[in-house]
Amino acid sequence: MVQQEFKKKLGFWSCLSVGVGLVVASSTLITLGQGAGIAGAGFIIAMFCAWVLQHFSAQSYAELACMIPSAGGIRSYTRVAMGALPAVVATISGFVIPNLLAAPTELAVASTMLSENFTALFPPIFWGVTLLVIIMATNIIGIDIFAKFQIVFTVTMMVILTALGVIGMAGLGRVAPALPEMPFNPMGWDVLGLTAMAVWLYIGIEYVCPLAEETVNSGKNLPRAMIIGLLLIFGVNIVYMFASLKYVPMEDLFSSNTPHLLVAEAILGKEGLLLFAIVSISASLSTLNTVIGVVPRILYGMGINRELPRFFGYIHKNFRTPVYGILFMGAATGLFFVGGVAEAENLIIFIMAACCSWFLCYIIAHANVIILRKRYPDVKRPYKATFYPIPQIVGIIGMVYCILHIAPLPELAAPIYKIAGIMILIAAAYAVLWLKYVTRTKLFSPLSMDEARQEWDLETRMENVEIEPAGTYEGAAADLADYRVKAESLKKDNYHA
Repeated sequence: MVQQEFKKKLGFWSCLSVGVGLVVASSTLITLGQGAGIAGAGFIIAMFCAWVLQHFSAQSYAELACMIPSAGGIRSYTRVAMGALPAVVATISGFVIPNLLAAPTELAVASTMLSENFTALFPPIFWGVTLLVIIMATNIIGIDIFAKFQIVFTVTMMVILTALGVIGMAGLGRVAPALPEMPFNPMGWDVLGLTAMAVWLYIGIEYVCPLAEETVNSGKNLPRAMIIGLLLIFGVNIVYMFASLKYVPMEDLFSSNTPHLLVAEAILGKEGLLLFAIVSISASLSTLNTVIGVVPRILYGMGINRELPRFFGYIHKNFRTPVYGILFMGAATGLFFVGGVAEAENLIIFIMAACCSWFLCYIIAHANVIILRKRYPDVKRPYKATFYPIPQIVGIIGMVYCILHIAPLPELAAPIYKIAGIMILIAAAYAVLWLKYVTRTKLFSPLSMDEARQEWDLETRMENVEIEPAGTYEGAAADLADYRVKAESLKKDNYHA
């Protein structure tokens, strides 16, 4: 059996574009506008609190990804810290299910913007399917093509968004209307209740972590990409928010489902709408490209460990990409898109329920750092979270607070918690049944660091399991076991700092 490994192609700029590209989506522009509409300039307080929480999350994820540089991401870290059941539940409820709701929404935004602003010759569904096929194909062809697309999408949207904010702040566009003066923070301390809403502006920066096996000098590039990415997003959002408040009344920002379009038209007129159409398309395609590129690598990590059907762990011989994971995420996104989930009236309930799952993953990541620091204090960590354990403790408390204050309106709390609970129960039911009756794995038995290191050092050099007959696979497994024994003495010196 020929071993295949990922190509190390990604540098700092590619990692930065992946992190920023997933975070800055069309939905975040809506959240930013509506948050400013609720709290005025005081929304910056909630934005800062959310940035602090996500900075702490980035610290924990960076330590875990550099300590356990596996494509499995949160699944691999949790497998060592807590065992198989929490690992599978965290992965499915925090990375797979939420993206089956978010990705079709972003695809719908991009296809609608293309149809309405550039060519109405084809309907949005045509553009949506076409864009999805192109992104799937480029991700299958190779990680370097994925990275180049990601850089283009990310640079385009960040440059235009920054330019629009600067033009608005400097008064270089249309004459700003005379708006009534408002206090800096009309909500007072109640603005802290918007922190959960503001966290949405930064969710997803950790999606760069499953690319650790394909990143050059991951011990430096991954942490830098996440930390600098969060700072860039925070800075651009501040400039854009103040420009929004200068040109559009707060009540209009709050009541509109497309506040970003109101801002663009107010600052530059029709030209502004055209520019923001490009921003929305770039933001949506950037998010979609990241989901299709990153989530299959997490599925790959589960596939090679039989936590999913084995074919998910297949790497294409020539392109060295997790082709079946890409096809699965692409097909599932397409089904949700064609089925109209992005047009559902209660989509905000599904999105906020997905946020609950994401917050749960952040809590698990912080807990993983604490557990592994105590269990393996001497293991080599290319990056260590600063001021441990303060970021982890504060991060856990902050995420619990966000879950408790997840509903933007009180009447939405019950359905949000219900749907979030259903998603987690589905993930837990699958995990229990699959692990107990198919793979016969102990649910709460963590891997040792030695076992985990063998997993990402050896098993992730993936075999072509799809085409191998059973007998050959067993023989190759024995060969792999022999190889592990021979490699053990060579790797031993690298276990500890």
